[in-house]
Amino acid sequence: MSTTNPGNRTHNNRVGPILRAGEIARAVLEAVEQDNPGKEIHVDDRSAYIRIECDDECILTRSSMEEALGRPFQMRELEINLGSFSGNIDTDEDRIRFYFNKHV
Repeated sequence: MSTTNPGNRTHNNRVGPILRAGEIARAVLEAVEQDNPGKEIHVDDRSAYIRIECDDECILTRSSMEEALGRPFQMRELEINLGSFSGNIDTDEDRIRFYFNKHV
């Protein structure tokens, strides 16, 4: 995991959720680390919100969220805390995938 400074960003292929800070955001970070093995996870913690990104594709599964939270979790619960996201999004009841069709 790395922390980034958005002021130093150039065009990139990072995708992922931007979440209101709190329990769900912390669980998403833990789950993203589990669901994207071998990928560098970029985190920009702005106190009020947290941007979590991976290069090219970022997967988040219900099972890893349940493990991180220690309780049952419905993917639609994420919508309450999801302020925005980077990339395209594909969702179903068991996972969310953030991705790009084109790369820069």
